[in-house]
Amino acid sequence: MTRVKICGLTTVEDAQAAAAAGADMIGFVFAPSPRQVDAAQAAGIAAVLPPFVLRVGVFVDADYDTICRIAAQARLDALQLHGSENNALLERLRRDGHRVIKAVRVRDEASLDGIADIAADALLLDAGGGARAGGTGRTFDWRLACLAKERLREQGRSVPLILAGGLRPDNVADALRQAVPDGVDVSSGVEQAPGRKCPQRMREFVMRVRRYDVETADSGDAVRASRGA
Repeated sequence: MTRVKICGLTTVEDAQAAAAAGADMIGFVFAPSPRQVDAAQAAGIAAVLPPFVLRVGVFVDADYDTICRIAAQARLDALQLHGSENNALLERLRRDGHRVIKAVRVRDEASLDGIADIAADALLLDAGGGARAGGTGRTFDWRLACLAKERLREQGRSVPLILAGGLRPDNVADALRQAVPDGVDVSSGVEQAPGRKCPQRMREFVMRVRRYDVETADSGDAVRASRGA
């Protein structure tokens, strides 16, 4: 099953609607952004979410102490680092028991150089370019996600890949077919205004992902049945 992360939640109502829509992960942005929240706000929102929905904190070049303080206060399940954080920081956080998702800003094949060396539990591929670290609504060539998988396999690494950048209900199925990621991350594509989500768009987004999952499973079953015959 493809994991769905809805990022940039700022209110209890939107977070509850995201969970009701079927999101597997909820993202809180702790960096300058129209979607930024503080630790106390995130903690209040996290407190009303079902226990099976993972709380992910998004940081951009924050220091170790700041990340750990916010993670504890907001009771985060995972940390998404979206800046120029190095492996020393990633490894230190992981040694402390944190699950770490590292964002990679993808523009072209060269953007994937060294991707297999990143010391993270999962990698998030987002559109590169521009001053903002994320939430821009821009896409990239989704086929590059398959190249990223090849680079990882060549180095004997098996790391979940999350696809982000410009995903919307109307294009997520096509993105899934081209990139075949382990998860997808959406923010502006399900908003009615920056920082405020649209319940209908969230439901439609998750529905499109789940429909892709079912179609892919059915296709695999058909192939296995034909081989068995």
